[in-house]
Amino acid sequence: MDELELVTANHIYIKAILLFSVSQITTFQRIVSFLRMQIDYRSILEEIFQEIRQLPDNGRVAGYIPELASIDQAKFGVHLATIDGRHYGVGDHEEKFSIQSICKVLALTLAFQQKKEELWQRVGVEPSGNPFNSLWQLEYEQGKPRNPLINSGAIVICDILCTLYKDPKTELLKFIQHLSNNTSISFNPKVAFSEKNLGFRNAALINMMKASGNIHNDIEKVLDLYYHQCSIEMSCTELASTFLLFTNHGKHISSGEQIITSSMAKRINAIMQTCGFYDEAGEFSFKVGLPGKSGIGGGIVAIYPGKYAVAVWSPRLNKKGNSVKGMELLERLTTKTGLSIF
Repeated sequence: MDELELVTANHIYIKAILLFSVSQITTFQRIVSFLRMQIDYRSILEEIFQEIRQLPDNGRVAGYIPELASIDQAKFGVHLATIDGRHYGVGDHEEKFSIQSICKVLALTLAFQQKKEELWQRVGVEPSGNPFNSLWQLEYEQGKPRNPLINSGAIVICDILCTLYKDPKTELLKFIQHLSNNTSISFNPKVAFSEKNLGFRNAALINMMKASGNIHNDIEKVLDLYYHQCSIEMSCTELASTFLLFTNHGKHISSGEQIITSSMAKRINAIMQTCGFYDEAGEFSFKVGLPGKSGIGGGIVAIYPGKYAVAVWSPRLNKKGNSVKGMELLERLTTKTGLSIF
């Protein structure tokens, strides 16, 4: 190689290094800029809240449960809690309401924590594609519920807790209070009694499972726990804070305690994604794109792993038993923020 060729080669080499360095610096600057950028959740929530508030009041409250039928149908609130400790609430987000089937996720978490993989011998993980209290599907599958978030599956979880604990109601409540850092959370005995008096279909489900050998405890004891867990009252603020556990890979958001393993949290999130809205789970995934769980009290909670948990409450339900305004709000939230798991 002559002198001219050597100079030219060195020039190209130095130029390449400089271009690479500039590229690296530019990429680094973009990363820093991205990390510094925070979504204005407060403004977004307030904007969506006001938009939805103006919509027609479609849907009906769960009138077949007397204690829920008396709820003010105009109630509407939302609370979003981030993994780094920020909180944003609008409307009736501090008012307690009956969380109903949302509690199934928390009961499942306690049972999974204690029984680990053995749990899945009693209940499946497949979407049901049917109403939450379907009898024919349970009979077809010989007493093993499709998943732990339909009524039959949640009743099996209650049966497991009745085996694990002498006083399962107290233990479940203590567990939820610990997750939420709030000892004021409690059952509403009137709601539990109201549901028990009309729980004929749940009685049919548990008797069918008892006949199949999938219920190990006294039927009345198991149903008593089931109705009481559905009667637990929490606010949107409390729900969002509690469900940060699933956003934070199974770690308690305040203490850092590993309540469940990261793998367990992932699996529970997957079950919420595919089974959290019964025969409307596909619709929720399609429009919202987050793991979540609804309840006939009008509540919905959803999580974005690693970022936030959000809870919304509006008592008017659609034909599938999910909050009309809650579903709409969460769809608009993920659309405006651009944050869904898909």
